Amino acid sequence: MAQLVNIAEVTPYEESPQPYPSTHLEYLIQKRVISENGLKRAMATADRKGGSVESALLKQMNVRKEMVGRTIAEYYHTEYIPFDPHYPAPGEILSKLNPNYLKKNCWVPLCKEEGVLKVLIDDPRSFSRIHDIKSLIPARKYTFAVGFEEDIYQFIDSFYGLFEGVQEKSKSIDDLLGKLETPDFEESDHHSLSAYSESNVIVSLVNKLIVDASGMGCSDIHVEPYPGRSGVEIRLRVDGHCHEYITIPYNYKRAFISRIKIMADLDIAERRKPQDGKIKFRKFYPLDIELRVATMPTAGGEEDIVMRILTAGEPIPLASMGMRKRDYNLLMNMSRKPYGMLLVVGPTGSGKTTTLHSALSTINNPETKIWTAEDPVEITQRGLRQVQVQPKIGFDFAAAMRSLLRADPDVIMVGEMRDRETASIACEASLTGHLVMSTLHTNSAPETITRLLDMNMDAFNLSDAILGILAQRLVRTLCVHCKEAYHPTRDEYDALARRYGSGFEKLGAPFRRELQLYRAVGCPDCHNTGYKGRTAIMEFLEATPEIKSLILSTPNVEKIRQQAVKDGMTTLMQDGIRKVFLGLTDISQVRKVCI
Repeated sequence: MAQLVNIAEVTPYEESPQPYPSTHLEYLIQKRVISENGLKRAMATADRKGGSVESALLKQMNVRKEMVGRTIAEYYHTEYIPFDPHYPAPGEILSKLNPNYLKKNCWVPLCKEEGVLKVLIDDPRSFSRIHDIKSLIPARKYTFAVGFEEDIYQFIDSFYGLFEGVQEKSKSIDDLLGKLETPDFEESDHHSLSAYSESNVIVSLVNKLIVDASGMGCSDIHVEPYPGRSGVEIRLRVDGHCHEYITIPYNYKRAFISRIKIMADLDIAERRKPQDGKIKFRKFYPLDIELRVATMPTAGGEEDIVMRILTAGEPIPLASMGMRKRDYNLLMNMSRKPYGMLLVVGPTGSGKTTTLHSALSTINNPETKIWTAEDPVEITQRGLRQVQVQPKIGFDFAAAMRSLLRADPDVIMVGEMRDRETASIACEASLTGHLVMSTLHTNSAPETITRLLDMNMDAFNLSDAILGILAQRLVRTLCVHCKEAYHPTRDEYDALARRYGSGFEKLGAPFRRELQLYRAVGCPDCHNTGYKGRTAIMEFLEATPEIKSLILSTPNVEKIRQQAVKDGMTTLMQDGIRKVFLGLTDISQVRKVCI
């Protein structure tokens, strides 16, 4: 008979110690600073967009930069140094080095004390670069600190700005304008104009404008020259509203505009017709943004320029968009339908494409083939096959749709349905086993149905294809740092109730002493406007059997709206008032974007 073994007497198996990671990225995973899936996404983003994996990690994941930096420094057994604009520049060492060489190799000397040279580098174990450093800068001893790529670039720009006496970030526009000299050539002399537009001060002036605009969260930069001896007005659109930024004297308007056109690879001699281009700002300044440039000839032989800052990035999670539970569940459900047509509508700049990308991110998986046709492609997602349409060569949305239907799609997202042809193809695609998402420029969800019927779309096909229509607007939100709570008067409360209409009691905000609303005040953080950031207000029309029946009977907008409200739709105004009671915005902002 076999002898029984007493388990308690058996020495437990001791696991061998975990091997030391071969890279600092593996060390971040081992220390549970990041996840393995998060690292894979960041590496894919870095491959697709350029830049370092660490930068992609910080943008994608909710991880503190300091924590990542200290953990990487722990891996290399050294210290982590973030960018400090007040760090003194080692002028004597910098005079022997080229800033472009330092950026290319991603290292910068910080100081040299008592024969010990301290160097900031992104990889303290890069033996080839360490060898170059030792051959370039003799020292008794070398110490290496670790830093992020963008911090090293900022140190280089800061040091060389201080060393040369010009630092764009710290200089004001007035300081730069004071350095300008009046051109001594005729405006028709394009060769001299081109040379003057490349002068250091003009270059710094344009760079400063773009850097400041990006830092303020600006979406569009408007460059507006006036005829004669009038200057150039610069206005910035922030959170949907234009603000005056500065006026540039008339002597410099040609050079200033020519500099922007040179950066966008446009013809500086052509001022009679519009031109379009793009600026990859990283080529001119260590800030990784892209701008879409449009020129427009204006009265008096002048030329306006509008630069849109393209906010490329990851989609916003649907759960963080402030949707009502009913609307959120509807959008999630419709995004998972095998076929049908889902539309997001609203005016230009109301966040329609952002919402569609957020919906696509919930179904973006290896089992689903998703094609998008956009103009331009701003938000990118790994797993989506994204197409940039080019109307100038005949590759418009309709042509893209016809091609995509031959590319084995499960889901097709069309950037915009501009004409009957595109709408018809989208409708037919949704009836042949594809889920189609698109945007349309209409004022409300009910109006979208009559607009499509006015485009001579077949009512039977439309009623079969449509799943739902989401209309949205963006309203400015109150600055969280300075908004002021107050108790509304009875008249103010009653006015909100009248605007909301039936169902107001469902908000659960009866008039009582504890009721609080919020109003704008203004502080330096919001540039004394009282508002910072935007949020969406939405109305979601579900294509219920009653709505489908109405489509077949060629209804008017009011009948569709009444039926949609019966089916549970909250109008734009009602959703806006809900956000007023939540303390996110005020009624003045809601009234600016919806009737």
